[in-house]
Amino acid sequence: MPVYSLHNFSSPERKNQQFQVEVFDANRHFSVKYPHRHDFFEVLYLMKGSGFHVIDGNRYGIKPPCVFFLSPGQAHKIEFSNDIEGYIYIFAADFYLINRNNQNSLIEFPFFFTLRQDNPPLLLTNPDDVTFLERLFIQAISELKKNGTKAVDVLRSVLDLILTTCAARYELASPSETKRKGQFLIKRFYSLVEETKQRNLSLNDYAALLKVSPNHLTQTLKKLTGKTSTQLIKSKQILEIKRLLVHTNLTVSEIANQLNFLDQSYFSKFFKRETGLSPLQYRTGHSGEF
Repeated sequence: MPVYSLHNFSSPERKNQQFQVEVFDANRHFSVKYPHRHDFFEVLYLMKGSGFHVIDGNRYGIKPPCVFFLSPGQAHKIEFSNDIEGYIYIFAADFYLINRNNQNSLIEFPFFFTLRQDNPPLLLTNPDDVTFLERLFIQAISELKKNGTKAVDVLRSVLDLILTTCAARYELASPSETKRKGQFLIKRFYSLVEETKQRNLSLNDYAALLKVSPNHLTQTLKKLTGKTSTQLIKSKQILEIKRLLVHTNLTVSEIANQLNFLDQSYFSKFFKRETGLSPLQYRTGHSGEF
């Protein structure tokens, strides 16, 4: 599966920048091979058109005006009509966080590394919000063209305003979710699991990286998600295996090695125990997923 970085989406003169903001339409200059994933954050604001967006196996209809959000590492594909219109802002974490005291502020937004591990779009119903967000994207694109000494600061501020506005309008399935003690620990855990998915770490390893006890991590996860830490780690492992089975030509043995399973036999038994299918059976029957 292709993994894209910011430079893949940037014009030659902007190869080293940590962000890109532009119009999103059927004539967009970069032709993406789908499905794919990338190592940056994305905000996709769609104002016209139809189609669907599949993010890690969850299928969402495109119903403008709406905003989609993607976190690093997620596999996705988008299919849209020829009349699609909107804007896209992609950025590295460092671009947003460079001047912030709170280096965890990005994952505190409700739509990045979500507690429920889903990515429903923000559906905009207030005309004022629609107009306001459109103006923010237009301003960002205009500022990018100016390329002045303070342009990057302005673009960073506009991004913050886009994210903050969307967060204020984003409806969680459980309104009290963001207020529960420990929710931030869970989002840090999800982010860490995504970053280290090829290392096959244990619960104790994650607890040490998060600077909490294994018991505290397990209890917090169980309380807020209904699942144990072991279940969540396994689910992330299974998701990554499915991504590689569906979107690459790697052999089962190569996938096992890439994800640090030293024994292919155990790898196959692990996958079948969790899914009810062997890796090859899954590959054959699920080629259209994600």
